[in-house]
Amino acid sequence: MTEYLIYFNQQWVGDHSEEWFRERGPLAMAVVDEMKAAGVYVFAGGLEEGGPVFSADATSGTLLFTDGPFVETKEFLGGFTVVDVADEEAARMWAGRLAEACGWPQEVRRFGSQPQTR
Repeated sequence: MTEYLIYFNQQWVGDHSEEWFRERGPLAMAVVDEMKAAGVYVFAGGLEEGGPVFSADATSGTLLFTDGPFVETKEFLGGFTVVDVADEEAARMWAGRLAEACGWPQEVRRFGSQPQTR
């Protein structure tokens, strides 16, 4: 099994009414429930748009915390799901299910090799 990250940038969501979002919530939760039933669910969650954002940087040799995102950008991560599936085809299927349920695009990336633990 391989873990895949399925995610979206908040800007991909678009402008919609509260009613539209209320209708989409149960559809997205149904897909998450299907993932759990299929045994591929690892984690899913949306990120708070107005919540605290800070960066930790130790590249100078001294740990520095700063408020705000590390880079200035117009796009930011809105939410993500991690699935543990057999292959890319399965990851595509779940990303497609989420895209249909949420009503906005999803991007998929495979996680790299995990370091060996003792």
